[in-house]
Amino acid sequence: MRYLPVCLDLLDAPALVVGGGPVAARRIDLLRRAGARVTVVAPELQATLAGLARDGSLCWFERDFEPADVVEARIVIAATDDRAVNAAVASAARAAGIPVNVVDAPELSSFIVPAIVDRSPILVAITSGGVAPLLATRLRERIEAQLDESWGRLAVFAGRWRTRIRAATAAGATRRNLYDWLLEGPVAAAVRAGRDADADRLLAERLETGDAPAAGFVSLVGAGPGDPDLLTLAALRALQRADVILSDRLPPPQILARARRDAELIDVGKRPGDGPERQAAINQLMVEHARRGRYVVRLKGGDPLVFGRGGEELAELRAAGIAYEIVPGVTAALACAAHAGIPLTHREHASALQLVTAHCRGTMDDIDWSGLARPGQTLAFYMATKELTSVCARLVAAGLAATTPAALVENGTLPEQRVLVADLARLPEAAARHAIQSPAILFVGAVAACASELHWFGAVPLEA
Repeated sequence: MRYLPVCLDLLDAPALVVGGGPVAARRIDLLRRAGARVTVVAPELQATLAGLARDGSLCWFERDFEPADVVEARIVIAATDDRAVNAAVASAARAAGIPVNVVDAPELSSFIVPAIVDRSPILVAITSGGVAPLLATRLRERIEAQLDESWGRLAVFAGRWRTRIRAATAAGATRRNLYDWLLEGPVAAAVRAGRDADADRLLAERLETGDAPAAGFVSLVGAGPGDPDLLTLAALRALQRADVILSDRLPPPQILARARRDAELIDVGKRPGDGPERQAAINQLMVEHARRGRYVVRLKGGDPLVFGRGGEELAELRAAGIAYEIVPGVTAALACAAHAGIPLTHREHASALQLVTAHCRGTMDDIDWSGLARPGQTLAFYMATKELTSVCARLVAAGLAATTPAALVENGTLPEQRVLVADLARLPEAAARHAIQSPAILFVGAVAACASELHWFGAVPLEA
């Protein structure tokens, strides 16, 4: 290890930057964010820096560099496009014992400025020692995707409670267990949701009960349409924090593989013929595991609040006094239409979108078919495979032309995706002939015909 990573306190410290171009501007921005008092030496400044000089946000000497400029500086950065000038700055700083960085010249530098993920007060610095700066940048991008802005708020929260935690817990396993719970459980979820008062209450209750199991937490998580790359970052974080995952049968193994390795996985997927008692059993499992102090992820295909009984499960959690959050997922209508090349709205064809389920709690008679038959809209029918013949017939009976384009998307977003394009009159027979199976979503409206022309993912659409 050639370079020792350190964090330098530059609050109100004098910092010298030689150079006034775009590269210098980026370094000056970093120094100012760290609270340094920046002095710039350069014959000219780019417009942004000139504006900062005019309003007194930095001090500018409008001339060439002189070795005496480094005197009293806590840190020096050379960012000109003249190697000789940069070398002179480095030499003067080293002679004065002042840390110096020459941009893109590690051989002249006594320190390197890393790629930074700023979630203040949390900072992550990545460096390749100047060997592969683009690799460091790529790593920063990946880490930024994992660490959202809430990590900074969580750090501030933990810092505010640090003294009380140290006073209330013994060092060692007890304190580590508390911090594991604080940083991964309901307290962290409350902070991320902006509910600091709830977070304070939860932590205060835990400190009062000592190391006894605290109330757990449930994340109602949408797994999206199937493609694991369409998981949201929030969903991925929930899966990686989970103690137990109650999963529907729709999320594929590739999604479950991204969960925490030691999480307990329970298959609670409902099958045809399952009655209300199945949903009651799922509700009971959520409550039981949460009351044992566990972080529970209820994983549902698509979005948990779109035809997924999410509202019923939330009501059960609320009645049981269990804290929860909702992590939306990419619902099938959006994802499957996109992967089939179907624009759900279109200036020439559709100015409205209706999401409908063909799997009703009551009967198909409860649906407003005349409203669905109005022109100028797109219909997306979830769970329509079993009732396809009835759906098509009812739409035609309600006034929609039998020649209206329709498309069935089977296994949307997955490598085995198939798309069948036909009109309403011919769709049921064509679906039977091609053996279209669930899961599949039905799109009805003029835009459905676009799948034949605009497809880009998977096999070429099937024709009736």
